[in-house]
Amino acid sequence: MVPGDLRYTKEHEWVRVDGDEAVVGITEFAAHQLGDVVFVELPAVGRSLSQHATFGVVESVKAVSDLFAPVTGEVVAVNDALGGQPELVNSDPYGEGWMLRVRISDAGQLEGLLDAAAYEQLTAEG
Repeated sequence: MVPGDLRYTKEHEWVRVDGDEAVVGITEFAAHQLGDVVFVELPAVGRSLSQHATFGVVESVKAVSDLFAPVTGEVVAVNDALGGQPELVNSDPYGEGWMLRVRISDAGQLEGLLDAAAYEQLTAEG
């Protein structure tokens, strides 16, 4: 089930717009592909991110994967709960498993992200 109110990247990150901020995480599809997440490395609050650039790492029992910024902006919050409970990425990827909040520098970048239908098509194609 792909939530219809989010935007998505081809690298399987999701974005929930909240005013001038974006809440960012990885999709249920990505979490399932990774398997059990055992560690999440996130950037420091205050760090500037560039769209498509690496902002962190997620490690699972099967793989280590880079995380890519869906939008350019400044990190205003990170999900500290993931330090002690990285499995939240698997159990609740669109809720308690969120990763960071970014103050969006260019709202126009959101238009370049996938909507739910396009993301579902991407994952169906494999």
